[in-house]
Amino acid sequence: MTEARQPRVPFDLQNGEHVVLFARRHWLYLALQLVKYIGIALIPVVVVSVVVGILQGFEGTAGLVILLIELVWVLFWATKAYFAWFAYEHDIWVVTNQRVVDSNKPNWFSSRLASADLVDVQDMSVSKNGLFQTMFNFGHVRCQTAGTMENFVISGVPNPQRVLQVVDTARDAARRASSAPAR
Repeated sequence: MTEARQPRVPFDLQNGEHVVLFARRHWLYLALQLVKYIGIALIPVVVVSVVVGILQGFEGTAGLVILLIELVWVLFWATKAYFAWFAYEHDIWVVTNQRVVDSNKPNWFSSRLASADLVDVQDMSVSKNGLFQTMFNFGHVRCQTAGTMENFVISGVPNPQRVLQVVDTARDAARRASSAPAR
């Protein structure tokens, strides 16, 4: 019997550990950001191009300078859009049979990895606020952890009730396993 394929995670799994849930933000987060960046990039270029075309055209040095400025402007916003996608792809939450892991890599040179043992998760809550979160079924799952560790907020995750159920089930199984007598 073959083992189920585990998703690729940016950290080493511990002995006997396997992924129970792999999640990232809802696709709408990325889509809204990309639409904003595309609008900011293209609307001024179109407006300036129309105005310059009507007033003087793009012939001569002035026209080339304007085209070069527009190109730099679009490249700047294309780079911002790329890093928005990169951050979306590398902002993940992983629930294993032993822990909850929050991995965030907003660019090539920065990353953050935090984890908490499932047995330390005390309280959990789900919140969905507003029309879009209700309509598209995404929201936040907050995991209160024991001690001075930071809370885990799985933000903007699709189907937050399911995520809460998976974390709750994995937490209960981890607690049972940790309290079982050693063999």
